[in-house]
Amino acid sequence: MYEGHMFGAGSVFMWIFWVLVIVGVVWLFVFSFMGDTSGKKSALEILKDRYASGDIDRDEFEQRKKDLNST
Repeated sequence: MYEGHMFGAGSVFMWIFWVLVIVGVVWLFVFSFMGDTSGKKSALEILKDRYASGDIDRDEFEQRKKDLNST
């Protein structure tokens, strides 16, 4: 009598386990292959923003861009 009851509860927990495993794999796939989701900008993008806002002049922009490309 108890064996049937335990089998049913074990079955439910097994389904929950596999659902959690599948959700975990999908989560890892999405965040691994979707690229950078943190919103961080590259050094060149920051440099372009600074030039566009007038923080640096053209000569400084070109020099820093050259420095970034040489690394």
